[in-house]
Amino acid sequence: MNVAAQVLDGSTASTSARRGRDAFRLQPIRALKAVRRLIADKEDTVQVFEIMRALAGKAIPKGYRRLLSTPEGGRIAYERDEFAARLSDPVWLASFGPGTVGAAYRDFIAPRGLSAEGLAEESRKIVESDVDAPHPLAWYGRRLRDVHDVWHVLTGYNTDALGEVCVVAFSYAQTRSLGFAAIALAGTREFARLKDGNPYGAAVREAWSNGRSAAWLPAVDYPALFAMPLTEARERLSIKPNTLYRSIPAERRDKTPSVNLA
Repeated sequence: MNVAAQVLDGSTASTSARRGRDAFRLQPIRALKAVRRLIADKEDTVQVFEIMRALAGKAIPKGYRRLLSTPEGGRIAYERDEFAARLSDPVWLASFGPGTVGAAYRDFIAPRGLSAEGLAEESRKIVESDVDAPHPLAWYGRRLRDVHDVWHVLTGYNTDALGEVCVVAFSYAQTRSLGFAAIALAGTREFARLKDGNPYGAAVREAWSNGRSAAWLPAVDYPALFAMPLTEARERLSIKPNTLYRSIPAERRDKTPSVNLA
């Protein structure tokens, strides 16, 4: 290798090392800007990934190490299955009978026009996205992304504004990622402004509590879980009912006040 090549190689390695360190650096200003944009438009899914990237910290490497610490999790990590590919396979989804987790997931995404690949495409729009990198930690991040709608099904939260806030509160308890906490807190604050007597904040806290008491879902064998009856899956994973969320009228769960960010 000539000198120029050595310098180039060293520079590339140094740049990669800096990027590796930056991946775990908290970026609160970036997160705050994304939170404001998300409040202004709750359908702007890209901002969710901006927040998650900015506040990921060391949650991803810690979660991956925890996955490796169990025999089942170690097998899943070794196989490194790309779950989004399975979730995007209509033949695979059609194979699950009525009452199963797979059927519930299929019935959940169809009327809403949701798809795992659509969520993946949104995640690729963030600045300096390395979501598709061939790296164990990137794979683990994709795994958490791909199971988002599955967690909706398992927890029973819909895709209305309150349901999304509750799912991220549940997800924070499961992953300890500050991005989930920021979104949950921002959403709770917006619902508190309604002042209509409904227990929005209590419903979010219940979701967080349910996430703490449930089994650790990142280590679940999801292809096997999809064949299981939904009621049995919830019982096996110790997922409690979302009682307070269900106590709020459906038409009130999507009624966050408008926000003027000017």
